[in-house]
Amino acid sequence: MAEKKTNAETKRWEEETLKKFQVKRSERKKRFTTLSNLERKRLYLPEKITSEYMNKIGYPGEYPFTRGVYPTMYRGQIWTHRQIAGFGTGEDTNGRFRFLLSQGQTGLSVDFDYPTLVGYDSDNPRAEGEVGKVGVAIDSLGDMDALFHGIPLDQISISMTINFPAPIIYAMYIALAEKRGIDWSKLTGTIQFDLLKEYIGQKSFIFPPRPSMKLIRDVFSFASKNTPRWNFINVSGYHIREAGSTAVQELAFTLGAGIHYVEEGIKAGLAVDDFTPRMSFFFSSQIDFFEEIAKFRAARRMWARLMKERFGAKKQEAMRLRFHTQTACASCTARQPLNNIIRTTAEAMSAVLGGTQSLHCNGYDEALGMASEHAMQMALRTQQIIAEESGVADTVDPLAGSFYVEELTDRIEQEAMKYIEEIDRRGGYIQCIEDNYFQQEIADAAYAFQKLKETGEMVIVGVNKYQIDEELTIDIMTSDPDSANTQILRTKRLKKTRDNLRVNALLAEIREAATNEEINIVPKILAAVKADATEGDIIQVLKEVYGEYQEKPVF
Repeated sequence: MAEKKTNAETKRWEEETLKKFQVKRSERKKRFTTLSNLERKRLYLPEKITSEYMNKIGYPGEYPFTRGVYPTMYRGQIWTHRQIAGFGTGEDTNGRFRFLLSQGQTGLSVDFDYPTLVGYDSDNPRAEGEVGKVGVAIDSLGDMDALFHGIPLDQISISMTINFPAPIIYAMYIALAEKRGIDWSKLTGTIQFDLLKEYIGQKSFIFPPRPSMKLIRDVFSFASKNTPRWNFINVSGYHIREAGSTAVQELAFTLGAGIHYVEEGIKAGLAVDDFTPRMSFFFSSQIDFFEEIAKFRAARRMWARLMKERFGAKKQEAMRLRFHTQTACASCTARQPLNNIIRTTAEAMSAVLGGTQSLHCNGYDEALGMASEHAMQMALRTQQIIAEESGVADTVDPLAGSFYVEELTDRIEQEAMKYIEEIDRRGGYIQCIEDNYFQQEIADAAYAFQKLKETGEMVIVGVNKYQIDEELTIDIMTSDPDSANTQILRTKRLKKTRDNLRVNALLAEIREAATNEEINIVPKILAAVKADATEGDIIQVLKEVYGEYQEKPVF
């Protein structure tokens, strides 16, 4: 009887889900085998399909998506290899992009310098010493053009790690596409635009949280209509984890932010089933191998349940959590830096076994400075060896059914849901930010973790155990001062030669849109960047309207 039920459920999945998907995406090979020529099946199942199994695990590509968001996962398409890059000028980073693409990278990811992240142009005195140092400097549409020179925007997916200035960077990108004659509907990629995590994680905030939500609503509305293949927000747990949170906190606080963004989309008049499929997520993959795998599986199931039960989503696409993963910078060490290659490999394998849609592996030298070209090549090769040689991509969710993994998945979900319930009890996500709830929870977790490392209870190989006397032989990559000077002079020259009367008139329209809920701000920003208004110009106007956020310290 059990076998009949198993066969019936599997046949239903094959007819209703698998076949429809394979019309759009066939599998990479006709036959997947081990080195001993033993067949690897697409999917491995228990002998008995119970209602509990269907409710908690199910089939890939179907609610609750525990086993993956697509029916064939990597048998149909390998995850996107998306090594992040950014330093110096647009021209400098363009060279790194071209190198990575020549090495087999399949998607691009942009890291912006700190002045760009917090809305200062390169010629602003507050940007001195930081231009192009930990990312690329982008002030104007011309810089965006240089960044993507010779790169076909309609043929490659672009991810941009930008938050408060995201509407401006997004406007520059679609303006560049328009300048090149590319239809916006062909653009694929992501702007991070997760403002809420800035207050508790990365800390590159600009405006206070409550007025900032108008920017979220306006981008959601504009992007939903005009760039249908573009992910207009990438809800990021990565920076929360790097700030010191536990895996459970990372998951809970990230999905909690996702809940708030869905509420903002609804407030903007958008239908849940229409706009949430363009939301994506971003997680860290830390060194605890099985915990990370369980976290990723729990994330999919939690989000599916939240979307269905809390928001009444009907479409499968609206319940599907797609995510990018980056291996943990926080686990990389300056001592014995080549050890970081092994750490990154383990973390990357967790991400893949957990079902990530794209992946960035950190360079082995990133605890010392900017990732060098050689370190990025090794990081990319790490992904390629996992994808092409290890065999882990040949079957869907190979760890499903493991007693340990399934129990750990359940436990992480239970603990994360307690946090989400606590967020609701405390009055919602923004109220928790204003009350320093998240900040205190993360600070306490970071302190506890640090004590474990200092006492040696948590072993860090090469740091608190197995130390050696070593002479550093790695060439540390540093930013070129000439690149910074070039960028500063270019921005100053632009401001002198552009039509400043027109720029000021367009900035006035942005100011009006920022104060009026009826006016979408994105078209106003788009018009301004086309006229060579800089990011700093626009951010200054928004500061005058929204004010600047002042953080309350946590001890």
